[in-house]
Amino acid sequence: MNFLELTQHRHSCRAYSAQPVEQAKLDYVMECVRLAPSAVNKQPWRFVIVDDESGRQALQRCYDREWFTTAPLYVLAVARHDQEWVRADGKAHGNIDVAIAVEHLCLAAAEQGLGTCWVCNFDAAMCRELLRLPATDEPVAIVPIGYPASSEVPAKKRKPLAEVFERRAE
Repeated sequence: MNFLELTQHRHSCRAYSAQPVEQAKLDYVMECVRLAPSAVNKQPWRFVIVDDESGRQALQRCYDREWFTTAPLYVLAVARHDQEWVRADGKAHGNIDVAIAVEHLCLAAAEQGLGTCWVCNFDAAMCRELLRLPATDEPVAIVPIGYPASSEVPAKKRKPLAEVFERRAE
């Protein structure tokens, strides 16, 4: 599958089968995450793999949706604000760096036949407390990972190219 096909195939999966994710596939995905670029190569992130029942239940408390409970494992993406690069105008890039790495995760998982979904609408304060993260670490996203319950890929609803790109000429 070429890159365009991969991006067309990747979607927000909200129903997972009970099939466990093989360690080799998880290792592959995490290696792709590790290689993601970051501003000034600071790599201000941490990724917490949560696949034990008590950890899964803790994250499910932070995001109480029935579909979310069907995933066999989660990856919590954390920005380490004490390690991020800050531009001269004060703009911190930790969340941007984590977002790039999370998309590497989602695309690598899709390539391996796994489903994922960016979850950002969760109780970050509760998550930080339950997982005992330091104050400088911000939970940015929870990504459920597993085999999709269905092979159907929903149609993408995206703006047309002309609406999102412009060309400027001098």
